[in-house]
Amino acid sequence: MRVQTTSRAQIRQEFGLRCQTLAANNTKGFKQEFEELNYVGKDLPTRAGDMEANKEKNRYPYILPYDHCRVRLSVQNSNPHSDYINANFVPVMCDKYWPLEQGKVYHGLIQVTTVSRKQGPDYFMTTINLRQRDCPTDRIITHYYYPTWPDRGVPDSSSLCVFTELVRQHLGAIPRLGPVVVHCSAGVGRSGTFVTLLWLMQLCTRGIRPDIRAAVEDLRLHRMWMVQTLEQYIFVHQCLLQWLSGGGSAGIQQTQGASSNINQRVQDQPHSSSAGRRGHNHRRRTHPPDQPQTTMQQRLHPGNLLRRLLPTSSPFNPG
Repeated sequence: MRVQTTSRAQIRQEFGLRCQTLAANNTKGFKQEFEELNYVGKDLPTRAGDMEANKEKNRYPYILPYDHCRVRLSVQNSNPHSDYINANFVPVMCDKYWPLEQGKVYHGLIQVTTVSRKQGPDYFMTTINLRQRDCPTDRIITHYYYPTWPDRGVPDSSSLCVFTELVRQHLGAIPRLGPVVVHCSAGVGRSGTFVTLLWLMQLCTRGIRPDIRAAVEDLRLHRMWMVQTLEQYIFVHQCLLQWLSGGGSAGIQQTQGASSNINQRVQDQPHSSSAGRRGHNHRRRTHPPDQPQTTMQQRLHPGNLLRRLLPTSSPFNPG
């Protein structure tokens, strides 16, 4: 049985009414939902990040990767602790690991070559070639850099709508797309806001009603503090509503030649994408995440994230 999907116009109308309800009485509804999300993930262990040998590898001591889904790097020099990294990112602020102009730089055994760079109104789109020394395989990365997003704050909603829609269209157009890496500073506030918005845009284009609270809750079960502030939580609603009203797709056409008025897991794939503001993607070979506790396995399996936001009989529900 295939569930009936919803038109974009109807989603926009229903979502607009919900935003009005949440915003009433001095944003009382937004505040209540966001406070409830503070308890998500409190019972999940972070043993690897708490280990004495790994503490100095965490940029912020209160933002640690959950054990059940942390990325494990390949062990170096038989050191059992060398497999640790805080989620998918090396916690270094503003480390531009790619050349801003055409050219090459080396980071250890990794050669990073900027092939081309295009500037949009609020972002840069760079094609990067990655190669490990003495390895014949190249990896082509499309890198989106959005530098105007303040830490723990929000950018212009129209700008972010245009930027996210651009990334969404790019991801949908690439055959055999490899994993997408999103990073900021701590990998929770700006990254979480962007991922939530992008994810819900993808659902809406399939006719699925967006549930921002459920999306943030699921993301926080895999990385703590995703969508870090109340301002960012309300901002996701504002951006999605603006995008549903045409604010993002209309801007995409304008950015082809002018400014708009209206913003991993590493595997051997032919193409990958990276979108973020600040941080450092560290691309070494990775291993599957640690196994979750038996009682949490069904709830936390990454494959169930999208499933829990869809109707049981949805054509997009693999279950």
